[in-house]
Amino acid sequence: MVGQSIKRLIIVRHAKSSWDDASLTDHDRPLAKRGMRDAPRMAEYLCRYLDRPDMVVTSTAIRAWQTADYFTQALGTLPHQVRETSALFHAGPSEISAVLSQLSPSTQSVMLFGHNPGFTDFVNQLTAENIENIPTCGVAVISLQLGDWQDVRNATGQLEHYFYPKGI
Repeated sequence: MVGQSIKRLIIVRHAKSSWDDASLTDHDRPLAKRGMRDAPRMAEYLCRYLDRPDMVVTSTAIRAWQTADYFTQALGTLPHQVRETSALFHAGPSEISAVLSQLSPSTQSVMLFGHNPGFTDFVNQLTAENIENIPTCGVAVISLQLGDWQDVRNATGQLEHYFYPKGI
């Protein structure tokens, strides 16, 4: 049995994506110019408050991993600390919990990159907050007292920080 410790979960909704190319699938839409401007700015801002996470997990959608790339560069994340999973593409709270439950208990902090409405729903469920909508490139930092990430389904966390581009 692993003892409980404070774990940190950083939820990042992908930056603003482009709808310019109608031939692209939803999964393949890249960042818009605004997204390419907001993501590095938010990443640099976040660096003031957080150390590099132990692990980064991103949706396989182009816009999510492009956003993750800006953040991982700013935070100095190492390549072996980054994973992609299709399970985060339009995931709801139960799918997000399932992704987290696969993490090693030794992982103390994780940053997830993905999509709404699942990310907003998950943050509200986990923290009992009432965030109406995490905007594009919005970041929610949650502390959780957990021994194992498998227990995240039944956890209650504390919202430490909530940032978004228009608010910084």
